[in-house]
Amino acid sequence: MKTNDLKEPSPLEKVTLPTAAMPGRMDSLGRSMKRAPRRILGQFGGENAGGQAYHVMSRTAGGEMVFGDVEKEAFRRLMWRMSKFSGGEVLTYAVMGNHFHMLAKVPERAKFLKRFEGEGGEMKLMEHLSLLYSKAYINGVKAELVRVREAGRETEAEAILETFRRRFCDLSIFVKELKERFSRWFNKHHGRRGTLWMDRFKSVLVEDGEALRTMALYIDLNPVRAGLVEDPKDYRWTGYGEATGGSKRARRGLCKVMEAPMDSWEQKRGGRTPAEAYRCWLFGEGIEVGSGDDERVERRALEASGLLKPALPLKKKGFSKERVEAVLKAGGKLSRAELLRCQVRWFSDGVAIGSKGFVEGIFTRCREHFGPQRKTGARPVREDAGGLHALRELRRRAVT
Repeated sequence: MKTNDLKEPSPLEKVTLPTAAMPGRMDSLGRSMKRAPRRILGQFGGENAGGQAYHVMSRTAGGEMVFGDVEKEAFRRLMWRMSKFSGGEVLTYAVMGNHFHMLAKVPERAKFLKRFEGEGGEMKLMEHLSLLYSKAYINGVKAELVRVREAGRETEAEAILETFRRRFCDLSIFVKELKERFSRWFNKHHGRRGTLWMDRFKSVLVEDGEALRTMALYIDLNPVRAGLVEDPKDYRWTGYGEATGGSKRARRGLCKVMEAPMDSWEQKRGGRTPAEAYRCWLFGEGIEVGSGDDERVERRALEASGLLKPALPLKKKGFSKERVEAVLKAGGKLSRAELLRCQVRWFSDGVAIGSKGFVEGIFTRCREHFGPQRKTGARPVREDAGGLHALRELRRRAVT
């Protein structure tokens, strides 16, 4: 096959392609050529430090609303890829039109690095690099290691390996590289140059328990507070929105927030599932704040003290009291129709959906587009009682 016969990757495919070292940011061995990583409160407590959660937020330069659906989806995909590479755990997140929020946990570095120790550890490290780097780049690193070792410079070989290991379980490096890689993709996609982000990211150390839950709810309610959706499940680019679409990784993050077993999203605990409990929490936290008499009195006091600008409204968008009561009365359960809509939201262009026979026929005609291990085409949509099937490997349950 000629090179020009290859299909041009879509913009979203390009954001997840393996790369070489970032030009202007890393040298040939991945070492930083720019300013030192930012110190994060509570993160550098020794080799065994870790396990803390942080609320991370960053805004575009000038606060411009430059992220549409494609940009939000690209950021989401890159975020998960970078978190897997760096060892960070994303508990929940929200990608908005001009900023993002992320609730991330940094695991213990010493525990994470054990996988790369001992016999076969270096090979596992090279395999881990494939999450981010191209085969050509990794082969170049391997060749450099062979060269310096043949010259008897084992200390130099160890230094090369350490340039990669030191990037793991470091929130500052994780977020910095995420923003830089996304900026490169964004500028190339839009044919622009220059700074995309306003400044370095902001981070807040969050205590486990009630504080962590409150922060997660705040993040997942962002699109509701911004008036983009009336129901948080309908916004695709949040942890809760992704969880309702069936994402196992998003569900696991929220289970950690709720101090529930990792894969218990659909399991009853205390009379309801974590999915139902979290939805009740969201609506309880997201009730709309009006501008009644009490609010007006408080407003005048704040304005008089200089803590509130006169033009700044106190009204806070959210759910009506009646809507909150209805969700709580239903125990946070979603109807089958709502579950199906959540799952359909994740379909890609060109995916077939219909009866089992219809989908299998499409699969047979398009067999060359699927891997050799794929034996059948139809995948049941289990929330649908009428036997609906889809061609793509969908999230098994939209919400349970």
